[in-house]
Amino acid sequence: MFSELGLIEPLLRALASEGYTAPTPIQVRAIPPLLRGRDLLGVAQTGTGKTAAFALPILQRLAEARRRPGPRAALVLVLTPTRELAIQIGDSFAAYGRHLGLKRAVVYGGVGQNPQVAALAGGSDVLVATPGRLLDLIHQRHVRLDGVQTFVLDEADRMLDMGFIRDVRAIIAELPVRRQTLLFSATMPAAVAGLAESILRDFERVEVTPSATTVERVEQRVLFVERGDKRMLLTELLKDRAVGRAIVFTRTKHGANRVAEHLEKRGVSVGAIHGNKSQSARQQALAGFRAGRVRTLVATDIAARGIDIEGITHIINFDLPNEPESYVHRIGRTARAGADGVALSMCDADEVVHLRAIEKTIRQAVPVDDAHPYHAAAIARLYSAPSAQRGPSAGPRRSPRAGGSGNGKVARHSRPGHGRRPAA
Repeated sequence: MFSELGLIEPLLRALASEGYTAPTPIQVRAIPPLLRGRDLLGVAQTGTGKTAAFALPILQRLAEARRRPGPRAALVLVLTPTRELAIQIGDSFAAYGRHLGLKRAVVYGGVGQNPQVAALAGGSDVLVATPGRLLDLIHQRHVRLDGVQTFVLDEADRMLDMGFIRDVRAIIAELPVRRQTLLFSATMPAAVAGLAESILRDFERVEVTPSATTVERVEQRVLFVERGDKRMLLTELLKDRAVGRAIVFTRTKHGANRVAEHLEKRGVSVGAIHGNKSQSARQQALAGFRAGRVRTLVATDIAARGIDIEGITHIINFDLPNEPESYVHRIGRTARAGADGVALSMCDADEVVHLRAIEKTIRQAVPVDDAHPYHAAAIARLYSAPSAQRGPSAGPRRSPRAGGSGNGKVARHSRPGHGRRPAA
């Protein structure tokens, strides 16, 4: 129970209003040391409840200190790599802190800065920001960070992947030496470990893995298909009523646009999010998807990073990712808070090498679904031989739902349920 973690009554009341009852493992382990003011290194993926794990103790410490920020100043800075995640974290602080009367501001690029400058002018208890826009505002003297008491660096590995490390270090140089620092990362490559060592002091390390791993909770299938047939296969898959809410991943921004246009012409309610979309268009697509007006969201990996929406039944990999780790991140979006999900991956001849790398990473073969009208037998044979190069299993496995009759029917996939916990 959240009441056992030492949280104050206004926070408990806000959590009850949100329908949250049981804390997640990272919240149980992170909240007590953060309430004591400790630095923290959190190794956890989005969807484990990490936003609430740091937002709740931060809000409580702000409420108890009763200190007010000066003009253009901030008491808490949360730095995050994408606009969508910044907005989501800002909304979480607003929801959890609704009874505390604290001021917050969210700043990010891709939109005009004047409303953000106005929000910063009177000072902010909590400032959530992306690196580029924050640096611009610092250089223009619209915000100062010399009063920051708590600094949160979220999605540190993605920060490095997106080339933000110089901006991050420049921002850290503006912070007071004496502060509480929290660093969260889904993975811990050497560069992130080095950054953590340089900014954390006497820190607590919290590493959380779900009781069942993502790949165990997700029902996975691979569908071999010629590249030119992928869009028609996607249309067939989305005719299945079991596909309640789906994210379709493409490798490129242009690919996302082409897929979304194809689906729209065929009457599918679809939205697209990627780096070339304006911020307002991205937010409109996300709002429609979250509200259920849009059934299918087409996205690239970076644009989708940090999005946590309940009730996603299916992940469809239109393109297999080059990096096996991205596959795990993708399919985990349909296995939130203990829920199950379905992940369908299209694989053309050029992507067989990526499929083998994925199977090696997840230590299991992905079952083959050949009961669809665009099954490419030649690619299936390419995948099967040589078997020594595949994953740990001896040979290709068929989907138990795919009868293998080649009858032109698309295999049906059950719709999973979903749980309700504070989402990151």
